[in-house]
Amino acid sequence: MSSASGKSFFDFALLRRVFQYAKPYKNKFYLSVALAIILAVFTPVRPLLIQLTVNDYIANSLADMVVRITIIQIGLIIIETAMRFLFSFTTALLGQSVVKDLRVNAYKKILNLNLSQFDKTPIGTLTTRTINDIESINDIFSDGLVPIIADLLSIVCVLSFMFWSDWQLTFIALIPFPIIIIATYYFKESINRSFIKVRNAVANLNAFVQEHLTGMFIVQAFASEEREFEKFKKINTEHRNANIKAIFAYSVFFPVVEIILAISIGLIVWYSAGQKAEAGTIISFILCLNLLFRPLRVLADKFNVLQMGIIASERVFKVMDIDDVADDKGTYAPDSVKGKIEFEKVWFAYNDENYVLKDITFIANPGDTIAIVGHTGSGKSTIVSLLNRLYHIQKGTIKVDGIDIEDFKLESLRKEVGVVLQDVFLFSGSVIDNITLRNPDITREKVIEAARMIDMHDFIMRLPDGYDYKVKERGATLSLGQRQLLSFIRAMLYKPSILILDEATSSVDTESERLIQNAIDTLIEGRTSIVIAHRLSTIRKASKIIVLDKGEIKEMGTHDELMQKGGFYSRLHELQFEKTEVI
Repeated sequence: MSSASGKSFFDFALLRRVFQYAKPYKNKFYLSVALAIILAVFTPVRPLLIQLTVNDYIANSLADMVVRITIIQIGLIIIETAMRFLFSFTTALLGQSVVKDLRVNAYKKILNLNLSQFDKTPIGTLTTRTINDIESINDIFSDGLVPIIADLLSIVCVLSFMFWSDWQLTFIALIPFPIIIIATYYFKESINRSFIKVRNAVANLNAFVQEHLTGMFIVQAFASEEREFEKFKKINTEHRNANIKAIFAYSVFFPVVEIILAISIGLIVWYSAGQKAEAGTIISFILCLNLLFRPLRVLADKFNVLQMGIIASERVFKVMDIDDVADDKGTYAPDSVKGKIEFEKVWFAYNDENYVLKDITFIANPGDTIAIVGHTGSGKSTIVSLLNRLYHIQKGTIKVDGIDIEDFKLESLRKEVGVVLQDVFLFSGSVIDNITLRNPDITREKVIEAARMIDMHDFIMRLPDGYDYKVKERGATLSLGQRQLLSFIRAMLYKPSILILDEATSSVDTESERLIQNAIDTLIEGRTSIVIAHRLSTIRKASKIIVLDKGEIKEMGTHDELMQKGGFYSRLHELQFEKTEVI
């Protein structure tokens, strides 16, 4: 088997782990197994009745018995049909119940992963794990293990009847069986390899499409449509080729099975003619061969479905076993915090090797406004990401009110840290849903009150439908300034003790800039604030300005103090801020 396939379907450890999720639905599982056994026993009953009818009743012209046994067979067919329906429905219901629980657990795990995992893993891959791969686990129940057990039991029961009825004729009928065993093995291996390629191709397609739809602006802005289209065609061709190989295997296997069935029937007729076997026995054996070959046609396919389900479960469990999660072992949950922030010799690297922050030390007292400036890539945004534990530091300590942030209960810490980012993400839904993040505890009245406090109520009411205006995916129907204004209301609603403004006033129109500046003045009042911005007014009023370069603090002080030094900040001021003043 290809190494890409991971472990074989005989990996009972994975199978047991999947079945752990079936424990709450054990009654459905037991019912499906019981039905499998009953159906297996039912399988040879009809050939037996037909053999009895032809050999004993029709041969002896017992018309009444023929009628009675025909009625019995019709009744058995109805009962068997009902049980097969119940069996199929129960196994499918069991599978969907397990899938529902697995998907909930997987998504809950993804929600709690540290952001570093999203830096390493394509979003399309996580989407595939959560949707496609988990759906494949459903096949373990609906088309995998239990149906395989049912088919094997059915084969055993049919063969038992055949040997009981005429063991010599049974051996004759089974002469071609080694051929079907060989064909089944090669079919299974071929389909297995194809399925693995199909799964990989689906993951690649999902990742590619998701990434490029999200970045469509860049694709079109740089006239890359043709190049990206050619890449897509290549990935799509790989997906098609993988599927064609699977289709080819099916196209060869099923005709081979039909040919072997025809040979077996021919051998029965040839042998019976020489032995002058009874007509009823011949008919029942032909029926039995069809009942044997019916599960044999799909048994190899079901084994592959089972194996693919196990492989899919391995991929899903790899996500669920990631231990890089937002650690919430802290228990400290104060009603409020004063807002003192202390960075003590903090070192941080995204990949544990190349440090992007080196020996960062500073203190922000309650009510202070700390401005962080520096060239792109100097580590400004990283500092604010560490404060609310979106990432974990490698060395040093970060404290809030003298308490290590690792000791805070995560929810309590993040409630006290409000964030307004440069690139505001909005979800599909109404304006009010994006402001409250669908928190049922936040009423419309509270939202309106918060909007009025920072003079944004009139702006929202100018939108079609006001607070109920439907925002498209990522807020595409709103300008950057409008999206930032909504994020300010969101921050105001949660009344944080610490406020982070990351480039919150860049690239906006004049009216939005005025509203945003008013909002900033309102929000930072009485709060400890960390501001990453190019606006001179905000930086000049800051209690302290930290100048970063290549992850290190080069200078620290007020605007006037740093300008008098004539150092790194002064040069940045000349390069960046004087141009703003001229404008």
